[in-house]
Amino acid sequence: MTSPRNSAASRWRRLIPGVAALAAVPCVAAAGGAMDLYYERSLMISANTRCALFDPRMGAALEAARAQARGAALRAGATDDTLRVVASRARTRAAGAACESDDIKMAASRVRKAFDGYSRLSRMTYPGDMSQWLADRTISREGPLWRLAQTSSFGWDQMVFGLGGNGGRDVLLASASFADGASPYAVRLVMRDPERTSGPYLDSRQAGSEGRIPLANRIPPRAATQVFSAEARSPASERLAPAGAKTALLVRFPSSAAEALAALDPRESVMVEFAFAGRDGDAVRRAYVEVGDFAAGRAFLNVAPPR
Repeated sequence: MTSPRNSAASRWRRLIPGVAALAAVPCVAAAGGAMDLYYERSLMISANTRCALFDPRMGAALEAARAQARGAALRAGATDDTLRVVASRARTRAAGAACESDDIKMAASRVRKAFDGYSRLSRMTYPGDMSQWLADRTISREGPLWRLAQTSSFGWDQMVFGLGGNGGRDVLLASASFADGASPYAVRLVMRDPERTSGPYLDSRQAGSEGRIPLANRIPPRAATQVFSAEARSPASERLAPAGAKTALLVRFPSSAAEALAALDPRESVMVEFAFAGRDGDAVRRAYVEVGDFAAGRAFLNVAPPR
């Protein structure tokens, strides 16, 4: 017997309107439907590219939702290779549909209704396994603020990490306060290098009773990582400093680091290293950030601000 979920996915693959999955509120579905959602959103994005179905605001919202579906599918056990195949099938299916067909028009209408409210949101929270990303695409006249941020505590120190800006070109930043007032001479962002690995490194031997792997055990050995050095530093403004910090250091990473971060598996983590000079050699303090739905949050920021 065909399940309702499989029946809906089958109807979408024939471009017959009426499927409930994409017409529902565009949030991440249960793991079992993540692949269907990824296929459906990839299909409509491909159709939009060919047929100009949506305005830029709606198109950006759909891109953000696809990124979130990708993350859900990877968490459910899908691989990047599998998702590439699914996206290719969606493009092929969309390429075979006539832009003026009733099926395409009806599907586009349903997407508009489903995503209109979503595209008008100014803030979103993207929960992860261990932490969460907070996205804020409001525009401020008072200077840069965190547009997509995750907080981290490491020892007695605190860090906020993510994208900062003011509605223009967002940049990848880390803002850290150190309890002892120390100042690092170097700051590095360390993450898995896809060119040196075949997939995410998740050391399940360190998982706790709930099956959660500590973030420190979600990064591969040093030889399999890539390192991005901070390219600028300055005192952090009050709006960008960790909560309650009297002073904080703000560093900026290159744009290539944000691209690399967005391409990682959501189950992974990245590491920010703060290097301090000491009498007995360098001392390094490490803060960890869960990749989670960074890519989805970044795509959400590209949706035009609410009118």
